[in-house]
Amino acid sequence: MFLRPRFLFLGIVAAFAATAQGLWRRDPKDSGPAAYSSEEHYEWTTWFNVDHPGGRGDYEQLDAIRFYYRARVCETPRAIEARTTNWVPARETGETVHADPTVGFWCLNEEQGPDRNCSNYAVRFLCAKEGVNLPGTWGPWSDWSACPALCGQVGVQLRHRTCQSRSTPCIGNKVEGKSCSGPQCPSTDCSLQCVMGKVNADCDACMCEQHILLGAVRSAGGLTAEGAAILRSGKLLTLTDHNGHFRIPGVCPDGNTTLTVSLQGHISQNVVVPTSTEQTSVLSVQLKRSEMLHVVNSPMSKVRREGQSAAFCCKVAGTPQPDKYQWFHNNSLMEKQSDSTLVLKDLHPDHAGEYSCRAVGPTGSIKTKPATLRVLGRDEPSCNPKPESNLIRLPHDCYQNSTDSFYIDVGKCPSSSCAGQLDNGIRCKDKVAYCCGVAKMEERLLTCQGYQLPTMVVTECGCQKCVDTKAIVHGRAIATDNGEPMRFGHIFMNGVRISRTGYKGTFSIQVPPDTERLVLTFVDNMQKFVNTTKVLPFNIKGGAVYHEIKLLRKKAPVTISSSETNTLELGEVEGQETMVQIQIPPHSFYKENGEVFTGNVNASVTFLDPRDISTAAAAQSDLNFVGSEGDTLPLRTYGMFSVDFRGEENNEPLNAGEVKVFLDSAQVKMSEHLDSMKLWSLNPETGLWEEEGSLQMEKKKRGKREERTFLIGNMEIRERRLFNLDVPENRRCYVKVRAFRGERFSVADQVEGVVVSLINMEPTAGYSSNPRAWGRFDSVVTGPNGACLPAFCDDRKPDAYSAYVMANLGGEELEAVPSAPKLNPNIIGVPQPYLSKLNYRRSDHEDPRVKKTAFSINVAKPSPNTAEEGNGPVYAFENLKECEEAPFSAAHFRFSRVEGDRYDYNTVPFNEDDPMSWTEDYLSWWPKPLEYRACYIKIKITSPHEINVRSRNMGGTHPKTVGQLYGLRDTRSIRDMDQPTISAVCLEFKCSGMLYDQERVDRTLVKVIPQGSCKRDHVNAMLQEYLVNHLPLAVNNDTNEFTMLAPLDPLGHNYGIYTVTDQDPRTAKEIALGRCFDGTSDGTSRVMKSNEGVALTFTCGDREVTRQSVFQTMQQGSQGQTVTSVVREGRQNRRRQRANAPRSSRRRSTRNPEGKRVKTRS
Repeated sequence: MFLRPRFLFLGIVAAFAATAQGLWRRDPKDSGPAAYSSEEHYEWTTWFNVDHPGGRGDYEQLDAIRFYYRARVCETPRAIEARTTNWVPARETGETVHADPTVGFWCLNEEQGPDRNCSNYAVRFLCAKEGVNLPGTWGPWSDWSACPALCGQVGVQLRHRTCQSRSTPCIGNKVEGKSCSGPQCPSTDCSLQCVMGKVNADCDACMCEQHILLGAVRSAGGLTAEGAAILRSGKLLTLTDHNGHFRIPGVCPDGNTTLTVSLQGHISQNVVVPTSTEQTSVLSVQLKRSEMLHVVNSPMSKVRREGQSAAFCCKVAGTPQPDKYQWFHNNSLMEKQSDSTLVLKDLHPDHAGEYSCRAVGPTGSIKTKPATLRVLGRDEPSCNPKPESNLIRLPHDCYQNSTDSFYIDVGKCPSSSCAGQLDNGIRCKDKVAYCCGVAKMEERLLTCQGYQLPTMVVTECGCQKCVDTKAIVHGRAIATDNGEPMRFGHIFMNGVRISRTGYKGTFSIQVPPDTERLVLTFVDNMQKFVNTTKVLPFNIKGGAVYHEIKLLRKKAPVTISSSETNTLELGEVEGQETMVQIQIPPHSFYKENGEVFTGNVNASVTFLDPRDISTAAAAQSDLNFVGSEGDTLPLRTYGMFSVDFRGEENNEPLNAGEVKVFLDSAQVKMSEHLDSMKLWSLNPETGLWEEEGSLQMEKKKRGKREERTFLIGNMEIRERRLFNLDVPENRRCYVKVRAFRGERFSVADQVEGVVVSLINMEPTAGYSSNPRAWGRFDSVVTGPNGACLPAFCDDRKPDAYSAYVMANLGGEELEAVPSAPKLNPNIIGVPQPYLSKLNYRRSDHEDPRVKKTAFSINVAKPSPNTAEEGNGPVYAFENLKECEEAPFSAAHFRFSRVEGDRYDYNTVPFNEDDPMSWTEDYLSWWPKPLEYRACYIKIKITSPHEINVRSRNMGGTHPKTVGQLYGLRDTRSIRDMDQPTISAVCLEFKCSGMLYDQERVDRTLVKVIPQGSCKRDHVNAMLQEYLVNHLPLAVNNDTNEFTMLAPLDPLGHNYGIYTVTDQDPRTAKEIALGRCFDGTSDGTSRVMKSNEGVALTFTCGDREVTRQSVFQTMQQGSQGQTVTSVVREGRQNRRRQRANAPRSSRRRSTRNPEGKRVKTRS
């Protein structure tokens, strides 16, 4: 009953589409309709426009036109022509329209697709001229009558038409007939039994003719769900109307009938018609938004030998689930592989390569990251037994004449995967992970000034179980405008709260195993800041990575009336036009239960304006979306906005439907972006942006004279509250960046775990090199071979895209290489003439007062025809692997840490940036790889000079290590800002505790040795008492130094001892150092407090003139050294003033806050 008008309506559309080409003429060259007797017998009426496209659409009906214009339209028009009020012919608008000369013309808004309404149309009719006698005109045929045949019989269906002309007879038949077959007779073996009603003819449902089912469907957020399909056993019963309501007669309320409710963009829901004895039942259905496919786990790389088996698995989530999987080997589709698990048996060398998976479902498709399969020969070594080169720096008094440097090669084994002792089981993830590691080490004694220094050198590598590591992200969540911390905010992952920020906005989160994409959402309980979703890069090999989460402050709400049209203007740059307008029609607000809200609304809309570069770090997520083929692709933003609508009286959250968004097209300086602009919403669980709709160009008057062109789109504000105006961008490159411990820029001094960020800038019109707004923000963590940052680039104009690049390690901003007074390609790391083409500029290039912590470049895509551009630092997007594996000699940009007056030496080499470099040895400084314990002792020194202090750490009570060296630590004291003759130092020593075998503790024998002529004045009384009460007691006959067997207990500031345990060595040292500077057990400071929490006090006199300071010796060394020639002593003295303090993004000048150079005497 309800389906028939629907299909009849579609039939009119089809008939119209078939005849429109003949009926509508566009110019005199078009031929007339075949029914015309001759051209001169007909004429067109004037144009009529009696309706507008508001409400449901534009209806230009013949009866309405006759009502207004009476006799101006003939009795039986022969043809109809339609155009928009802008003189665009109807069939050229691309809109779905309907026409019939005897009925008129109509266009429905609901048929125009998302975010689009009908144009305003005018029509005219073709009529016979007065006095011309022509045959009468037939009206349209009626529907065919119902087939009268019973089941198994044949009958005749009839249809009829009427003559429209009253005075002129029509020629032709008035009635037509066609044969028809009756319905299929019911099967005698139908097994369906009905508790209520009777079985229908298809034997698939029970029918109750006297019962009517009424229902209402709500979409996500409680908005009305127009056009939702109601199905039973896969057959369409009806569609919901514009209010989300439906009516179905004949459905039995027996408690067994299941209906499926389906709506585009939502999860289909099955509902059971409840048991009832009433003649009318009512259903209420609330739908949820469908979840786009996203990768949970990509296949894992494996190493196997010939003849073995390997399994690759991809886990993809989404609602509904994917229904198809495809596997690719080296980007070629593998036939007959359609499961989520790929099993390869009897491996041979041809199987080696990259494997990736693509999942396909109703909501789209997505690709995983590729996994690598390495197939070894049966007797081929799994790891290269020869160690790689690994230069470490020796103490200041250990210059080696044999190598003419302060460096020695101790070797290392790459922590790459290898083929270990695996069983024959076929698993997605191997039970035990095997890595290349140290198989053999030997001790070598180095001759230093007055002593022998032992060092362990790697002589052979082999395959062994990987070192267990844990990845950690930590940092602070602070306001973008003034650095105010988000105190006690919640942190969510996958919709579950996993942590919260501290009083100072700090947080620390352990990354779950097998996590590929860490998506965290920061929610402020105090409602000061916008909920912020971030995709945080982390070190997959383990260790901690520091992030500063920049938060936008939430805009103060304005009060609006829900019964009026409200327009909110967005734009944060003073003196410039607003970028975006949001228009909310009256009665558009809904409660979360779907009820229409009436009353006043507190509306807070916070806009992230890309014209303000200071907001770039506050960009949500990582601005990526999943394309139609499943690839993760980048977006370029034209502004983000977060909305928060709440009822004025009870503060309840509200949703809104049919909201219009206007983007000022004058703000889009790249004309090609106008046609591809879309509206997106952020999925806070995946961190990916999902398309909400397109934007169309339209002119709009502002005031009486000014006319502006806008990109206009429609949206609904439901459970998602963050939206983005973006365009996909396919001009992409990668930029190679490396970070270093100092300005020597050697391979051995590279630093891992540095967060390098790149801000893409939008050019002005004409691709000016003076950028006007940012378009994208990306961050990558450096590994052993640096980092490759994604960036937009152009191969035609070098200055089409520019970028700002900066680096941060644990809150410390690293310095870029200077560009003034002139470019030095050897120091910057990029040769000429490519360097000039990239227009490298450090942030202080124009103004030396600006910080030196960033540089800008033109991201000029390398030309394949220019040899010097084919070796970095900019790589084409398809050459990511080449960028990641580029040798150190290839061009790259550089950052360096502010070198401090600290030096660490470990007998067993260990790279704190790479926890997987830990070696199982009794002399390892850190005996347990997942439990790093950092210990510091605070020493106060009375001296006119800053004094270098060394800790010499040896085995004390363990039989395997007694008398053997663990390592050395050298640190220079920091002068008190108020007392010129007082300085203090926080000196690291090796903590006592279990060694790697976890069988017996070792009380580390620690010697604290100040440089020069010093005398020990005082030992903290509580520390002395502890050492006396915890035997054995070290002998302290020499008053020039202090010796102790390190305490086993974590004592605290009352003893002058500071101990912190963490899963990351750098984090443990950072926290302990901050407490030591502050002189408390729970605080932190960047300024040394010389009189707080001190363990030892020394008085030191003037040093002998012939003795040089530790760091002068290191800097001067030999005239022939290349590794130290870059460092200039004057600059080093200035920079070390802030290098020993705990890392922070703020200035850390602790000895001299005014930044003046402190003179020292040697």
